[in-house]
Amino acid sequence: MSQGSQTALTGPVMCIVGARPNFMKMAPILRALAAHQPPLASLLVHTGQHYDQGMSHQLFEDLGLPRPEINLEVGSGSHAVQTAEVMRRFEPALDEHKPSCVLVVGDVNSTLACTLVAVKKGVPVAHVEAGLRSWDRKMPEEINRVLTDQVADRLYTTERSAADNLLREGVAAERVCFAGNVMIDSLLANRDKARSAADTLRAHGADPALLGHPAGYAVVTMHRPSNVDDAVTLRSLLEVLREVSTRLPLVFALHPRTRSNIDRFGLGGLTDPARMVMLPPQGYLEMVGLMAGATMVLTDSGGLQEETTALGVPCLTMRENTERPITVEQGTNTMVGRDPAAILQGVTDILEGTGKRGRVPELWDGRAAERIAADLWHWLRAGAA
Repeated sequence: MSQGSQTALTGPVMCIVGARPNFMKMAPILRALAAHQPPLASLLVHTGQHYDQGMSHQLFEDLGLPRPEINLEVGSGSHAVQTAEVMRRFEPALDEHKPSCVLVVGDVNSTLACTLVAVKKGVPVAHVEAGLRSWDRKMPEEINRVLTDQVADRLYTTERSAADNLLREGVAAERVCFAGNVMIDSLLANRDKARSAADTLRAHGADPALLGHPAGYAVVTMHRPSNVDDAVTLRSLLEVLREVSTRLPLVFALHPRTRSNIDRFGLGGLTDPARMVMLPPQGYLEMVGLMAGATMVLTDSGGLQEETTALGVPCLTMRENTERPITVEQGTNTMVGRDPAAILQGVTDILEGTGKRGRVPELWDGRAAERIAADLWHWLRAGAA
């Protein structure tokens, strides 16, 4: 525990969520803290970083998350503005509630912002999903990951290679605990509750008969600035997706950023409504149902790389790198970048049955949150001794 840390076990574990990926990771952790014997008191803080409060509400409902005790209502903004505003609004909450530690997940701006406030005030920080690296410093998430791991006190990893990354960066091995993947805890807990793909299409006025294509269907998500903020790149990707749609229908869950840029760049003509179902952002249970029934997923999302591996669904990742290499080495994920030929070859391989089958990685067993709660209890007790 870092020098100056407050005495442990004097207050709740302050759990931070800010954007959509955090919700899936935090839900099983909160349940595990409550179920631990003895229970660990928790206090949920929603920074309000996620721009769509309606979608946030639906995700809380889908995941069985309690309503947050504190909502900082930060909203959107540039990375600098958003990070600074989270810090400004989080500090009084930290001072008021005097937590035993702050627990952060993932790599969004709220993760780093709350970590910085806590460590500067001597409050221990635990980081769940530590040590993942894309080695691409142009990704804002990579900066958040690296900096959070450098100053956090307890680091929980999802795959063994993450510990090697941390050791190379000078993080002491005794600060690191291999716990498994809490994202998969949520997936396994909710798979039976997932909404069917047909029901999801009906809810948005689309014909579910599309799903009965002989080749099945593919799910598409795309939101990263490197893919959607440049007109030439976005046009190229939409053109190749249009070609893919001649082989099997696509269900495209459109991120608001992507939809806005399609409109801004005048690229709407590249989306064929007969073969490409364009949906608004979907709830968690809808996305699980769509993925579970898909022939393949094409995405630039980190979380979907993990979820498809756990579901055994082939995934083509339209990025040049990944911070989740285990999904490539052991799972169903293939990196195809933004090269149209590589994307089309990946689709061909899957349709011809030569794509990756993969396996579920070590400790992706639905019990990662239990291991985190047990370790956190012992770690905080040791800090209080």
